[in-house]
Parts: sequence; C-alpha cells; structure tokens
Amino acid sequence: MPPHVIILGCGFGGLFAARQLDGADVRVTIIDRSNHHLFQPLLYQVATAGLSAPAIAAPIRHILAKQKNLVSLMATVSDIDTGRRIVKLEDGGELGYDYLIVATGSTHSYFGNDGWAEFAPGLKTLEDAFAIRRKILMAFERAEREADPARQRALLTFAIVGAGPTGVEMAGTLIEIARRTLEGEFRHIDPRTAHVVLLEGSDRVLSAYPDDLSEKARLQLRRLGVDVRTGSRVTGIDAAGVSYLDAHGEQRLPTATVIWSAGVAASPLGRALDAQLDRAGRVVVRQDLSVAAHPEIFVIGDLAAVESDGKPVPGVSPAAKQMGVLAARNIRALIAGRPTAGFRYRDMGSLATIGRKAAVVMLGRFKFSGFSAWLFWLLVHVYFLIGFRNRLMVMTDWAWAYLTFQRNARIVTGPESRPPVE
Repeated sequence: MPPHVIILGCGFGGLFAARQLDGADVRVTIIDRSNHHLFQPLLYQVATAGLSAPAIAAPIRHILAKQKNLVSLMATVSDIDTGRRIVKLEDGGELGYDYLIVATGSTHSYFGNDGWAEFAPGLKTLEDAFAIRRKILMAFERAEREADPARQRALLTFAIVGAGPTGVEMAGTLIEIARRTLEGEFRHIDPRTAHVVLLEGSDRVLSAYPDDLSEKARLQLRRLGVDVRTGSRVTGIDAAGVSYLDAHGEQRLPTATVIWSAGVAASPLGRALDAQLDRAGRVVVRQDLSVAAHPEIFVIGDLAAVESDGKPVPGVSPAAKQMGVLAARNIRALIAGRPTAGFRYRDMGSLATIGRKAAVVMLGRFKFSGFSAWLFWLLVHVYFLIGFRNRLMVMTDWAWAYLTFQRNARIVTGPESRPPVE
C-alpha cells in the first residue's frame, strides 16, 4: 500500500503541499476544522462589508476534487502521538500516518491578557470577520437611538490595536465607511463624525517596512482622517473602552468597538510534536522543514521557526506556499531514497493598502506608494485568489465600491446585545 501522508490545515501552506503531491504514489489526507480554504489577506474586506464570504473562500473539496490520491476531512485535531504516528481527532477518531505535514498556522495573542479577547476580537477566520462586521455596523445602529451625547460619542469611536498591515488596512477602510458609505443613511447621527483611532505600541506604523514607507503610510492614514497614536501601549480593555500608556501617562479612550490586530501566537498543536519551540511557540525545524527528532514530520507556515540566508522567515502567505511545496517535495524525495533539500525563502515583496488610492509597496530595492501602489496591490490580490469565479466577484464588487462608495455586504443577523458604555 502506498505511504500515507496527512496534512493538517488547508491554509496556503497545506493547500500548496497537497497540490505538490498530486500524481505521487502516496495516499493523501488533508484535515481542516472548516470546509473551506480562506484567502486571509482579504479577510478584513469581509469584516468591513466590502466583500461577501464566497468571494474569498472556496470549499476544499471543490478545490481538490480532481486530485484522485487525496481525501479531504472536516475535523478538529486534538493531539498527535508521534511515537505511534497517530493523529487524534476530537470525536475520538484516529488516523495513522507515514509522513505528516503540520500547517495549522497561528491564532490571536493577547500577550497574557486573554480576558481582553471578549471585548477586542481578532481577525483570523470567517467567523471572526462576521463578528467584527456585526460589531461595527451595530455601533452605528445603537448610536442612532442613543440620547446621551457621551454614550453616542463612545459608540461612534472605533479603536484598532496594532498598526501592522491588518490594523492599517482596517483603519483606512473603517474611516471610508463612516465618511462615504453611510453618508445620508441616518437621521439622528452623522456617521462622518465617527472617530477611528489606531493604537500602536511602537513609534511607527508598519514597523516591518522601511522608515520612509512607514512615514508615508502614517501620513496617508492621517489624510484619510484616522487618528494615529504611536507610542501607545495598551494596558487594559473592557466593555467601556481602552486604557493605554503613552508619553503623557495613563490614558483612557471610551469606545464600544475595539478590534485586535496586535499579535499572533503559534498553533497549540506545535506542543504535541516532541520538538523544540521558540519564544513565540513556533516549532524549531531543520533546514529541510522537518522536526529533528522525527524526520517524517514537517512543519510549515506560521507554525515553523526557520531561517533563510541568516534571517528569520516571516509569517506571510508567500513563505507558507513555498514551504508547502518544499515539504511535499522532500517527502517524495524520502520515499524515493533521495536526500532532502533545504528551504530558501524567495521574498516576493511586501504590500499594504491604506484606503482608496492609498497603499505602500516594497519589492526588493523598489519602493512606491500612493495610487500606483494601490493599483498594484489590487491586481496582485485578485491574481492570487483561488478560482475564476472568486476573481470575477471581487473585481465586480471592488469596481462598484470604487464608483459608488457602497459596500453591499452590510447584512447583520443574530440577537442584539447592548454592551455598557461609559
């Protein structure tokens, strides 16, 4: 019987690993807790009602339907028995493997303050996006019928913690919703008075980018109307607002809507692999992406701690794709009795959108910003979407939004719960 390869997670790394094993003399099982592959770079667009979920997600079974040596399972993995080479599922099921690729990514990190999660949701899944979209839109709805001016101001104040790409993109989109999308739709409030605050603990936004691009991003955010507060370290989050420490001491921002984009933590499954972990909980792997004590196990994507050319490989989607391809190739090499290859990251550049006609792009030595960067960002993201239908949907929605400032995914469902606002 052909060797059995199990892939845990169908993000970018898991999907590209599975595709690389197409046609190989192996049995492949891919396991994911959801039934869809998600194009996570555009998840904030779902959270801000710019795109519908099907535009950035597709069923795993449909994507991989033509791969005859693959079985797709929707299940949650509870543990990995490396000694017996067994993957344990939450429902009690067990699956044996000859080779294992772990691509379970990362989750939110609140730096030891897990109680903040109740009041400041992060953005990793479609469920997160739906929850944030409801939180944003319901803030305007509640403000419309709030008689107390202080409570109304708090409802129209939106705080985003963390000025990385997700935080910057979210802030720029939120201000556009308030200033343009909702204009004229309310009778007792003016959505244009909404206050979007971007809190960042370091001294600049997009800290992974060069200083000049970071400064251009900050200026573009400010031109859009975002209140950028760098050097502001969050010390507390509750139902009534955010507390933070800046150069002037302890500050308090009353708000009913806080969105977390400040940190990530490695998937807890890394602790089950009998492997060394780094300070962020990522699995320290050998250069060929295998675990030192278990050469039949490969760890890729955000869960892997590995260097390339003396530098840590960043937790970005191009790196995950490249790791997925190499891990699959190395498994094929092991089966054929050939030596494995080491991972070398090919930097495809960095780009972040800030708002309409505003973005920053870094491609090796080339750096640019503004409208040209925004157009480049748009084309790149459409190109890498899975499936022609997804690309068509996104292009149609974006074209309509560009011409009209409208966001057609502004639907909220579920019971209303009104948090206290002081």
